[in-house]
Amino acid sequence: MSSTPQVLPDGALVGMVHLLPLPGSPGATASLHETVTRAVEDARTLARAGFDALMMENFGDAPFRATQVEPHTVASMTVVGRAIREAVPLPLGINVLRNDPLAAMAVAAACGAAFIRVNVHVGVYATDQGLIEGRADETLRYRRQLGIDVAIFADVHVKHAQPLSSPDIAEAAEETAYRGRADGLIVSGTATGKPTSLDDLARVRSAVPDRPILVGSGATPETVRSLLDVASGVIVGTAVKHRQRTTAPVDPESAAAMVRAAREPR
Repeated sequence: MSSTPQVLPDGALVGMVHLLPLPGSPGATASLHETVTRAVEDARTLARAGFDALMMENFGDAPFRATQVEPHTVASMTVVGRAIREAVPLPLGINVLRNDPLAAMAVAAACGAAFIRVNVHVGVYATDQGLIEGRADETLRYRRQLGIDVAIFADVHVKHAQPLSSPDIAEAAEETAYRGRADGLIVSGTATGKPTSLDDLARVRSAVPDRPILVGSGATPETVRSLLDVASGVIVGTAVKHRQRTTAPVDPESAAAMVRAAREPR
């Protein structure tokens, strides 16, 4: 088992804070101040609804860099992350899209985040950004260099991608947890907002019984309880947005409905 402390409670609901396009990205129109304001508003809405943790990612920066992002992206995300941490006393996760775990670790260190998400931690995947290779060795060595206890949650058969190594999801889970030394795993559907297969989730849980496993996409109030019967927690984004549009602000009523459904006794 990983030596990194547990950062999420069992049955955790992790609410997504999808950032507006950051300065320098193709779709950027908002100022950094406006981006901070929107992110803090979403974080506060999720906290008031009863979510257990938050995860911030540069979702508006599409098309994404395959790996290393520019310094101004790291700086911008650090500014937003600090603002969220000062506004909301919940554990915060960082995901730097498409796959820059070193940047995510740096942002986490600077703003006091509890965990990062790594889309491709081990193996090789064909993605819409081209081939992406895992860099678990670099990520873990960088964490040691920084001297921080930031947990690494790594995707298994990440969405918007096809595995070129370890096509069996159970084998990929074992590789990610035991050779890549990820502290937790994430299992998603095929794309943002798409449902996560209960069969995939069960196979990963059976293969890796000693790590927390999060659902990475597609949870709804109708499915969240069945997902939590297998998973340690659920990451929620699209389902709690206005009109279920991923780029829209968080809707207070939808967020509250998700929490009620997740906490409903079986």
